[in-house]
Amino acid sequence: MNRKEFFRTIAVGSIAVGAVATNSRCQSSDKGTSPKAPFAQAPLAYDFAALEPHIDKLTMEIHYGKHHTAYINNLNKAVEGTEFADKTLDQLIAGAGTTNAAIRNNGGGHWNHAFFWDILAPGKGGEPTGAVADAINGQFGSFASLKEAFAKEATGRFGSGWAWLVTDNGKLSVGSTPNQDNPLMDISDLKGTPILGLDVWEHAYYLHYQNKRADYINAFWNVLNWDKVAEHLKNA
Repeated sequence: MNRKEFFRTIAVGSIAVGAVATNSRCQSSDKGTSPKAPFAQAPLAYDFAALEPHIDKLTMEIHYGKHHTAYINNLNKAVEGTEFADKTLDQLIAGAGTTNAAIRNNGGGHWNHAFFWDILAPGKGGEPTGAVADAINGQFGSFASLKEAFAKEATGRFGSGWAWLVTDNGKLSVGSTPNQDNPLMDISDLKGTPILGLDVWEHAYYLHYQNKRADYINAFWNVLNWDKVAEHLKNA
């Protein structure tokens, strides 16, 4: 992509954001009943600039308004007129191995991003408390040890993917998945229910952090909503 194309991408993404925020209705898979096609994008619960300086406004505009939106549009096209049209998003994710690449990649992209936006919030961060803290301390020894293990997985994921903290049969573990896969997919090597996750695709951080993925990973903890993490742990 040359310089002219890059800035054209930014402009188109910013325009798309306004339309999406105005016309979308909440259909994220982790809130209540999992939706069926046509899938739609949930409005953010916070402003695009609300996570600064940790995640910048322009990155949020492009990430939410262009990348996530594209996954939803492509997923709707991929399932239209197929045997998967009546499947819920959760069913598509769970049976990813029985679908095609377009449904797997775009379904994962939609689920993962909806989950990601929901665990971020301004004025949060800090250290976990309550049941989440107890689970982390019991499994990793300390929050510091969890952060170290998580950073190793997030930085060690070659190319594009996600880092996760999952629970499986009462046990916490960290790991990563490639591309838009997630631990709920039947084809995933990492198994469990995600309670937090971090997008480590370059589009999630490159405008602000360039090639310093480790700095982005460290900044993530400053905008993590531990209340949402506690909900996911409780519901797992």
